[in-house]
Amino acid sequence: MFSLFSKVLKYVWPVMMKRRGVLVFIFSIFTIRALLDQVLIPVIFKKIVDLFSTPVVDRALVEDDLIKLFIVIAVVHLAGFFAGRTIKFSIFRFAIATIKELRDFTFKRVTQNSHSFFINTFSGSLVTKARRFAFGFESAFDLFVYDFYKFFVVMVGIFFVLFNESSEIAFIFLAWVPIHIFFTILMIRRKFVFDLAEATQDSAISGRLADVFGNISAVKFFARREDEIESFGEYTTEGAKRSKVAWFMEGKIDLLQHSLIIFIDLLALFVMIKLWLAGKISTGTVVLVHSYILVISQYLWRLANSMSKFMKSVSDMKEMVDIFELAPDILDPENPEKSKMLIGEVLFDDVTFKYKNNQEVFTNFRLHIKPGEKVGLVGHSGAGKSTITHLLLRLVDITGGAIKIDGQDIRNVTQDDLRRAVSYVPQEPVLFHRTIKENIAYPNPKASDSEIFEAAKKAHAHEFISKLQKGYDTFVGERGVKLSGGERQRVAIARAMLKNSPILVLDEATSSLDSISEKYIQDAFNELMKGKTAIVIAHRLSTIQKMDRIIVLDNGKIVEEGTHKELLKKKGFYANLWEHQTGGFLE
Repeated sequence: MFSLFSKVLKYVWPVMMKRRGVLVFIFSIFTIRALLDQVLIPVIFKKIVDLFSTPVVDRALVEDDLIKLFIVIAVVHLAGFFAGRTIKFSIFRFAIATIKELRDFTFKRVTQNSHSFFINTFSGSLVTKARRFAFGFESAFDLFVYDFYKFFVVMVGIFFVLFNESSEIAFIFLAWVPIHIFFTILMIRRKFVFDLAEATQDSAISGRLADVFGNISAVKFFARREDEIESFGEYTTEGAKRSKVAWFMEGKIDLLQHSLIIFIDLLALFVMIKLWLAGKISTGTVVLVHSYILVISQYLWRLANSMSKFMKSVSDMKEMVDIFELAPDILDPENPEKSKMLIGEVLFDDVTFKYKNNQEVFTNFRLHIKPGEKVGLVGHSGAGKSTITHLLLRLVDITGGAIKIDGQDIRNVTQDDLRRAVSYVPQEPVLFHRTIKENIAYPNPKASDSEIFEAAKKAHAHEFISKLQKGYDTFVGERGVKLSGGERQRVAIARAMLKNSPILVLDEATSSLDSISEKYIQDAFNELMKGKTAIVIAHRLSTIQKMDRIIVLDNGKIVEEGTHKELLKKKGFYANLWEHQTGGFLE
């Protein structure tokens, strides 16, 4: 448990220390309040009971002492009240600022992971873990302050008083409290394993929910709702099993605690009776000790539950910390060069690339694209077309050779600088659940309305946007689901136009569109490609007939290259693909 706690603390502690002054203030005031409320007030009541039980010799003197004690209690309560309010608002300010920074830190660390990380991680599960990290800190901090620290302060104060009142009783408590804590920790350590398993399954359930909800159309179209209900039931059944084990262990901890508390209550009462009969303690001391028994029992009972909740909070945070500990596949250089990527010359210089499973895609691959050249990439699935774009954007890294833009190795600049030099339009453009205006302006948030409208007009998006009830202020829905495929594509093209990078990559951007949408988008592409180096991955060969050069790939090698007419004359690989498509067949 300690190693887990230290692992989490490594990320939380630096953030907390930025507000160390507030922390010191909180714990100082908290110490004073805890001692006043839980330690001093029972001592004052002990004095009052002793006055009540002592034969009255001078009634006026006793009355005067009682009034003084009453005033002291009133002052202590008043001081405790103001201290409590001060602590609460101080904790509010501290926690809100710290949680805000932890959330920002989480977002920053998660987004630095590579493209492959997000492909292999459920977004719903990731969101759940990120949310738990912040909430876990909030819960753990509250438990530490109000339960653990307060328990420590109160115990120190109580033992100080008890040793002054009766060393016999003090030693009983001094032996009992550590024993109680020891056995409780043993049980909690066992329960923690079950809590961790429960949290892991809860994340899996969240991931499953996100997966189904995100693909609900497929569930409906294939009539798989009942199957998904059954499958989800298997996840929740496993979750229920893990919860049952964890919760029943908590019940066993409660049973142990209750037994220990009953034992100490009876033992202390027996000893106090003996001491009172022997005249070694006063009636007020009996009341004082019994008050302390109630206080200690209450804190020990809460301590066990709090420790269990605390470790659950830490385990919740640990899921995100595990992600923090992952080394990103793609890293920026320690001393990045200033980007010189301005005109768009691209060179794949003896590039070798293997996937993690050692599947080799390219070996000593060489491709040179001149500034402003329009190049089409064609080939069967698996030929390496999309891999070229992934390598160019550094979504994955080459295993040999170099990729250069304008003579500069793309690994020598930051990923952001590299991607600013490339406008990428995928086959299925992903839009944010924001307004159309925000989506178009995403690469350039400072763009004026006139610049956004101009980009939309060139992309043939202005026509359909103007017909919407809220126009450019229309929210497009999650991943742009409120727009048709052609409309989403035109918004993506307008976004690329506004970015205005020297290199343009179109990844089969018209393959899933109808002929009318394709015509609009093809016109938009022609406008978009003006003055840029363009790399177009084509499924429909008709879309790349006018390219300056067509590269034909097969198994990671260039098997043919030339213009559309030149390749048809060769009657080779490309001509065969063309014949199949124009003859009414698909690839």
